[in-house]
Amino acid sequence: MTLDRNKSILPGGTIGVFGGGQLGRMFCHAAQRLGYQVVVFTDEADSPAAQVAAQSVVGQYTDIEAIKSFAKRIDVATLEFENIPLVAVDTAQEFVPVRPGRRVLAVAQNRLKEKTTLRDLGFPVTPFHEVRSYGDVLHAAGVLGWPLVIKTVSGGYDGKGQRKVVNAAQGNDALDVLGPEPLIAEKWIEYVAEVSVLVARNPGGQVEAYPMFTNAHRNHILDLTTVPARGELCKVESRASEIARGIAESLLLEGLVCVEMFVDKDGALLVNELAPRPHNSGHLTMEACTVSQFEQQVRAVCNLPLGDVSECRPAAMVNLMGDLWTEGRSPDWTKVLSHPGAHLHLYGKSESRVGRKMGHLTVLAETPDRATGLALQLRDG
Repeated sequence: MTLDRNKSILPGGTIGVFGGGQLGRMFCHAAQRLGYQVVVFTDEADSPAAQVAAQSVVGQYTDIEAIKSFAKRIDVATLEFENIPLVAVDTAQEFVPVRPGRRVLAVAQNRLKEKTTLRDLGFPVTPFHEVRSYGDVLHAAGVLGWPLVIKTVSGGYDGKGQRKVVNAAQGNDALDVLGPEPLIAEKWIEYVAEVSVLVARNPGGQVEAYPMFTNAHRNHILDLTTVPARGELCKVESRASEIARGIAESLLLEGLVCVEMFVDKDGALLVNELAPRPHNSGHLTMEACTVSQFEQQVRAVCNLPLGDVSECRPAAMVNLMGDLWTEGRSPDWTKVLSHPGAHLHLYGKSESRVGRKMGHLTVLAETPDRATGLALQLRDG
């Protein structure tokens, strides 16, 4: 089958999404608002995205026949998580364009390949070394110094699949826990801030980058994102945007990518990782920007003109974790809903548990500091 990869999928068409989580759910809402039908491929029947999609196909991501059935119902496919087995992409793209596509996913799914590719393209990355043995740990420490962060090269998110080690004994323990697959050791960065830049690129080559977001994590999970940049971070925003745009163009991205970076004590930027999909830090774009990250993903994968995202209103986003659901009871959202600048998003998950993302809260205010204070107050009391 010959596919016209430059064809625009106009409103009224059908978009397929690999993945049934909250990112897929919010993508569905954005696509439906523009008049698209959405079909979700998910391994969970009552997933957040399946609850709102026009159709869903339930199956494993290695089920070739189920993926063929999915692909025959749609005009273009995208995804809400990057760790999809590549066999699913290979199968679906026999029938429709899959965006961002195999090349970008192959890079993003392997931390070692990701870091190597970005380094070879000339982008600044956290210093790293491949680890397959205890001797490699010692060699990495000799080159990079202690402490190190040892990570699995594939899988892992929200802090899973990684360990900080400060000596050889801890490094050996990390091998036992994270191995036996190849690992990557990265230099521990004494950063002053964690930032991210969302970039969209459509198949026609148009690129748009959102303003830089400032992020804070708790227990390795994103807790707070603010926009616009403040203080000294304003000095690095232009460079952060340049790096993120350059990555999108160099990888010939078709879709959306979040470039997560550290700002070190000298003001230098180092790329930590890529997420070629909507990102938790971009949720505040739903209220703070003219075009949300989810609508931008729709525009990019359908080869439509991208929306202008150059300006964002001051905003703060906080995650709502399962910890807030005490004894299985939903929190009383009265105070949140009574605040004129607050915007509540719940993901339709029936089971709450500690560490599970159940929703998020975005607050708009006169300044990012004011928005942050209000968001934390409304969530934490």
